[in-house]
Amino acid sequence: MQINGRTIGLDARPYLIAEMSGNHNHSLDRALEIVDAAAQSGADAIKLQTYTADTITLDCDGPGFVIEDEKSLWNGRRLHELYDEAHTPWDWHGPIIERARKHGLDCFSSPFDASAVDFLESLDVPAYKIASFEVIDLPLIRKVAATGKPMIISTGMASVIDIGEAIRAAQEAGNDQLCILKCTSTYPATPANTNISTIPNMRDTFGVEVGLSDHTMGTGVAVAATALGAVLIEKHFTLRRADGGVDSTFSLEPAEFRALREETERAWQSLGQVTYGGTKAEEGSRQFRRSLYIAEDMAEGEAFTEANLRSVRPGFGLAPKHYDTLLGKRVNRALTKGTPVSWDLIA
Repeated sequence: MQINGRTIGLDARPYLIAEMSGNHNHSLDRALEIVDAAAQSGADAIKLQTYTADTITLDCDGPGFVIEDEKSLWNGRRLHELYDEAHTPWDWHGPIIERARKHGLDCFSSPFDASAVDFLESLDVPAYKIASFEVIDLPLIRKVAATGKPMIISTGMASVIDIGEAIRAAQEAGNDQLCILKCTSTYPATPANTNISTIPNMRDTFGVEVGLSDHTMGTGVAVAATALGAVLIEKHFTLRRADGGVDSTFSLEPAEFRALREETERAWQSLGQVTYGGTKAEEGSRQFRRSLYIAEDMAEGEAFTEANLRSVRPGFGLAPKHYDTLLGKRVNRALTKGTPVSWDLIA
């Protein structure tokens, strides 16, 4: 899979998406500042969400339209009110995308209905993200897939069947540029509920690239996911959590995102390949292994004992595993203390 020529796969460091969401706090200037900060923090992409309150829900307060969950950050909020607060005005998309392009930063979005896809196509976005709650919206997935653009599909609460149906819908619409994301649809998420051990299984099960949409605090989960084969990491991003915002409490600040870039790249670099016996880089360290040495001056014909035969550093003598075999054997010449033991010294 590629976005704007950037390979997303196991052979490249993780592709990092800074999710702006509603952290612009209703300010275009702040949104543009977020783009600047994301680029400076090492992000590969900035991501938006394209909807209005009216395209994503109904303006009413009947059952289900008010959040009733004491554990939720948004307990008691009407859906329409919350989405109106969180949405990014459509006329901001152009300036945000243009600012991102000046930084060489990819900028794309999560559309939530067909009209959003048409709008984003008019802006020539390079890719699309399907939000985790929309993974079951197969008409939307087919609409996005038909653009031919790379698709990132967050799975959230999706079952194996749900994910399979989403992938099949995209592929049947002619799109196989797919990456699915392990995601826990709680905000914030705890590491204990993240279950990133699923990532290798997702790759094996569905045969597409796999990444992580991470709603936990910090960078530890993302680094661990990279070690398990995640090729893309999405984290919510803000300038300062103290400024507030609908997603601010589980968003990374610029210095933290920079650490995410550094540590996920280190994790990816460390994967390498299955290897035993040391690498070329370790060759110089072999001298610091133990080996067998003459520990006292010895006369010709004298036998090895626990006193004159020692396992010590450096590693230029015979391996310590030969110690018991050599005890009692006689030497064929006079030897001085500090001589590495070799087979040609044995009588």
